[in-house]
Amino acid sequence: MKIAIVGSGSVGTYYGAKLAHGGSDVHFLMRGDLSDVRRDGILVRGRGENFQVVKINCYNSTQEIGPCDLVIVALKATSNADLVDLVPPLLKERTMLLTLQNGLGNEEFLAEHFGADRVLGALCFIAVDRHSKSEVERYAYGHVVLGEFNRVSQPRTREVAAEFSRAKVHCSVTDNLALERWRKLIWNIPFNGLSIVAGRIDTAAIVADKNLRELTIALMNEVITAANKCGHALPNDGWQEHIKRSETMSGYKPSTLQDWEAGKPLEIEAIWGEPVRRAAASGGKMPLTETIYALLNKMDQGRGSP
Repeated sequence: MKIAIVGSGSVGTYYGAKLAHGGSDVHFLMRGDLSDVRRDGILVRGRGENFQVVKINCYNSTQEIGPCDLVIVALKATSNADLVDLVPPLLKERTMLLTLQNGLGNEEFLAEHFGADRVLGALCFIAVDRHSKSEVERYAYGHVVLGEFNRVSQPRTREVAAEFSRAKVHCSVTDNLALERWRKLIWNIPFNGLSIVAGRIDTAAIVADKNLRELTIALMNEVITAANKCGHALPNDGWQEHIKRSETMSGYKPSTLQDWEAGKPLEIEAIWGEPVRRAAASGGKMPLTETIYALLNKMDQGRGSP
């Protein structure tokens, strides 16, 4: 299976390196200077793993990569418009498109532009940071939940899962990708949002503060209620596992906070805006999430202002 990684940030670099280390034929799109990666390879550090992939297939353009069997999309959702030009050189008749992106609406974007039959999605339950183009560090987890867009799992779904498993990535297959998208939002909506609006703080600071912890749980319950209103049956106590897991993360900075500190665009629409709109379309309300959504938009618009 020839695999392209489109989006070589922390998540794309980590999983691409894992796949390459496991023996997969991986090709990275890395726009910009490639000299460090070509010279040093990619170093992965984390609890229970420390390895280096010395020979990296990396390119400035997807034309150089050519047609692939699997395209893994790990760009931020804010860059989806770029995919319209980036993806076509990677396609052949049966090329699969697998998005690892956060939030809602990414599978729909790929389906609209490249055909729904190609599209798969995955939820990456991982805390990872890229220190440079050639070094990433995993702080926790690494579990991947893989599914098909708007259909149950197929033989190819399990083939892709096997590719991850061969690379020692814990990967499970779901028959309901949309449900799992909402399940991940239970964590993403409060922690990514509060990490910024509460004053650029990490996960440990959020769970340690009584008021922020209570607000986090309230936001999680709001997501669960909205998901059920949209027809995705999440358990009422589904927030508990997310809180417990967050207590073990040792002060991790969520991806949106990392983007904020790096001056990058924030995935506001995918993580907060689209869930609010889908809940409203189903007759539900997410007032706390709407507040986070409005605050993030205001703060994002004010960046760079005197």
